[in-house]
Amino acid sequence: MKAFVFLSCLVFPGFLSFTFAEQNLYVSADANAESDGSPEQPFKTLNQARDKIRQLRKEGILKQGEGVTVHVNPGVYSQQSSFELTAQDSGTENGPIVYQAAKGGKVLIQGGISLNAESFQQITDEAVLSRLDPAVRNKVKVCDLSKIISSAFPEFKTAYRGSPSAPWLYVDQQPMTLSRWPNISGETDSSWAEFSKTIDTGLPRPDSDAPALKKLHPGSFVFEDSRPARWNLEEGVWLHGYWTHDWNDEAIRIDSYDKEKKIIKLAAPHSYGINAGTWGAKKRRFFALNTLEELDAPNEWYLDRNHKRLYFYPENELATSEIVLATSTQSLVKVEGTKHVKLIGMDFQYAHANGMLIRNTDHFEVIGCIVANLAGSGISFHGTSGAIRSCDVFNIGRGGISLNGGDRQSLTPAKNVAENNHIHHYGLFQRTYAPGIGVHGCGQIVRNNSIHDAPHNAVLYSGNEHLFEFNDVYRVVMETGDAGAFYTGRDWTSRGNILRHNFIHDLGGGDASHVNTMGIYLDDCDSGDTLEGNIFYRAGRALMIGGGRDNPVLNNLVVDCPIGLHIDARGMTWKQWNNPDHPSWMLEEKAERLNYKQAPWSTRYPRLAAIMNENPREPLGNPIRNNAFINCSKQVCSFDGNVKKLLDKFEIVDNLAVSTNGEAQVSEVKGFTDISGSKEKPIELGDDSLTARESLTLMQAWIQIQIPTFETIPIENIGLYKDEYRNTLPTQ
Repeated sequence: MKAFVFLSCLVFPGFLSFTFAEQNLYVSADANAESDGSPEQPFKTLNQARDKIRQLRKEGILKQGEGVTVHVNPGVYSQQSSFELTAQDSGTENGPIVYQAAKGGKVLIQGGISLNAESFQQITDEAVLSRLDPAVRNKVKVCDLSKIISSAFPEFKTAYRGSPSAPWLYVDQQPMTLSRWPNISGETDSSWAEFSKTIDTGLPRPDSDAPALKKLHPGSFVFEDSRPARWNLEEGVWLHGYWTHDWNDEAIRIDSYDKEKKIIKLAAPHSYGINAGTWGAKKRRFFALNTLEELDAPNEWYLDRNHKRLYFYPENELATSEIVLATSTQSLVKVEGTKHVKLIGMDFQYAHANGMLIRNTDHFEVIGCIVANLAGSGISFHGTSGAIRSCDVFNIGRGGISLNGGDRQSLTPAKNVAENNHIHHYGLFQRTYAPGIGVHGCGQIVRNNSIHDAPHNAVLYSGNEHLFEFNDVYRVVMETGDAGAFYTGRDWTSRGNILRHNFIHDLGGGDASHVNTMGIYLDDCDSGDTLEGNIFYRAGRALMIGGGRDNPVLNNLVVDCPIGLHIDARGMTWKQWNNPDHPSWMLEEKAERLNYKQAPWSTRYPRLAAIMNENPREPLGNPIRNNAFINCSKQVCSFDGNVKKLLDKFEIVDNLAVSTNGEAQVSEVKGFTDISGSKEKPIELGDDSLTARESLTLMQAWIQIQIPTFETIPIENIGLYKDEYRNTLPTQ
């Protein structure tokens, strides 16, 4: 039987009317073996629908310009391999290939195994019970997976950065916690064990007589708490730690523990050494994971990989719970080389892998989908004219969404868009440099997204001509330091990017002596970005320009941030600048690879073309205009000594610094109007009965009286909006 067909007639003004056929196929999770893709006999899998489209095209039934809509009925579709699309699965502009959830319920594509609550039983093995805390022995349940899974479970690597080996347990759409110590307290992983005394950093010792010590090697440290004495190190216990820098995390197995000296030796080296010096707190931190003895808190689990027994301490009764063990290590969706394809309204969850890998595509769209509960990244996209719109991406092991495409050499934009997406609770396994949205290449657009609750960056970007606007970013960089909500760095050529009308607020990090969490962080001489009309509220060091050039700072509003604007001249003093011993710097070499003195670069960026003739180590060309800084408790402007000497070369005009009660700082810098109230007569800029957004709107009206050139920032347009796929907005 041929697939069900209907005809549509499209009429375009100024053209003759014509018709094209659109094929409709149907998929249902409870379909039987006899199927042809019709409404009466739907396919059982997406793969069958895809293969039918290929067959229709091969047989000539599906002609050039004809589209196909695959209607996926509500249900659970389990798969252990990727749903793959290639060039042969493409549509056309007027006839796209669409995979769309039918109305009436949830379509769940999952890479895991659903478990029954009845399969979790009381533990009777005395050897296991003896290892558990007596208080939880009757609360921890066991599920015998040997009856369900025949293949062996992979072992953990000695050291890993990112996701541990599969599988992972999810209950009621939330990831459970692999048994750990210290236990999680509060809504975030805020409980860490700390140490400050290192026995061996593990860094190479060129003068050592021992060959093993001349190279990078496993480090060791003193840990005063006797807790490790109870762990079974032969089975394997891993420590996930920030070993030196607060922007680099790694899990490393324990090699040995000296109970008398209380020394932990790791089984693998860490690339930056153990407690080898960093900007921020002196104490380093870790938590232990994957030990049965620490299965002592609700929602913790442990897997005996040899005997295939899953131990779980449920917080609530499991009878009505949705329990999934994510076992698949392949991306749920894998796309290569397609054109004009859409995925609409489906859930992609529960894989110990990435959600979607989309490569070398044109006009590929992911709309109104949920991509969640994954050990890898959410949606990784490389192509042109694509869109990821109105999706929810959460509970992600690494980054949420990445956009790449376009051509930097010719400055050809990709025109990919990530818009109206809700991205939160990501970076669960790889806790650093796994952003909510990563952007690379040339000409991507990131607009009206809400990004929150993560240990490190919200947006990490490189490349040219990207636009970041109307994004709501909060509760990020919650456990890291020397980090920014928006971050880029170490490149003269990453120019033409615009960051405007973003609301960056309530960030984490920093302590009484260091303010090392940034709202926007242009690191290590990064140059050529425009920072305009952004709002920073409780955002640490709001704007940081680390030695870069040609970064206009225009019309920003900074409120209740310890430091308002930081500019330093590290290019003038740091030995890394253009130093072959530091290949990740080499700023001029990066520019030469892009032929920066020739068109189109020389015409698009004439200041870059002339950079070597204009004191390239100085942070010049950073105009500061029409900005307002309200209640900066430490500094309005943090300028190092060399920048202060160069201030006559800076354009600094029409800025405002306000201390509402006289306790905060004012600027004392040219180009600023300083206004101070007092405890007795404070300047009233807000209202306790208003929301933060309402207060910030009211504040802007007052600022315009003080500096009439200040333009109102449209805070009401920032963040998520309602559309066909998002009819409710989350609360903060």
